[in-house]
Amino acid sequence: MKTLIALGFLAVIVYNLGAGLYFMMTDKGGSGRMVKALTRRIALSVALILLVLAGIASGFIQPHGVLG
Repeated sequence: MKTLIALGFLAVIVYNLGAGLYFMMTDKGGSGRMVKALTRRIALSVALILLVLAGIASGFIQPHGVLG
């Protein structure tokens, strides 16, 4: 379940990144759709990081120490 939530977040983040690119190429600066898509991407990225940190702090996610 934890993996599915993280993958869902990542899929929506990549979708918003692609939408921002598409709007940048098609709108030619005529609308704010690109800015809104990239703002959503940043907000989702921050939310995912905060969820992971909260999961680690609560013990729901166990870090496995790959680096150490």
